Amino acid sequence: MLKQELLSLIEQKRAELIHVVAVNGLSSSIAVRHSQELDELLNKYNKIFIKKITTH
Repeated sequence: MLKQELLSLIEQKRAELIHVVAVNGLSSSIAVRHSQELDELLNKYNKIFIKKITTH
């Protein structure tokens, strides 16, 4: 997956989450599901594109 595609999916999911929270509330099951999906996308982005900093 290209970096720009993944960033686009992240932004789309973030916008969906904001809308769902506005309509259904932060703790609604649909908001939790959208939040988890956004977390998965962010984790994927971090794993693929963000270099890990090692500490000594």
